[in-house]
Amino acid sequence: MDGLLAHCGDLPAVTIAAGECLIEQGAVAGPLYVLVEGALVVERDGVPFARIDTPGAVFGEMAAVLGQTATATARVTETSTFRVADDPIAFLTDRPGAAIEVLRLAATRLDGLTRYLSDVKRQYANLAGHLGMVDDVLNVLVHHQPRPVRPGSAREPDPDY
Repeated sequence: MDGLLAHCGDLPAVTIAAGECLIEQGAVAGPLYVLVEGALVVERDGVPFARIDTPGAVFGEMAAVLGQTATATARVTETSTFRVADDPIAFLTDRPGAAIEVLRLAATRLDGLTRYLSDVKRQYANLAGHLGMVDDVLNVLVHHQPRPVRPGSAREPDPDY
């Protein structure tokens, strides 16, 4: 993850105190943050699922790239310093090396999640009930493709939407 730091050394730095919320789940997409030093806990629906203290870790990229609200809360657990890209899309577009580093991180996360879910599927494949539904859930997750964006108007709406 240090590779991403090499691409953002000229971005403004911000220091955030322990206990502060860097990104709040459900908030409108904002800046992209790259951890220089410190630590955070990531939560979804109030459930902590990751502690991150690796320099070069990135926050806010999912909301920016997907064009949606933040998917999780990132709460600072010790005073932390970040490099900040106020316009994440411009940052990633103008700096292909940074975009590749963020893609690498996303691919690593997806690979880890896929390995975990595959293991869960193997363990619970023959069970009935909710645990037996893992196969169906995996199929939906793996085959989910974003819908193409097609401009339309109120006079000529797209029939597929």
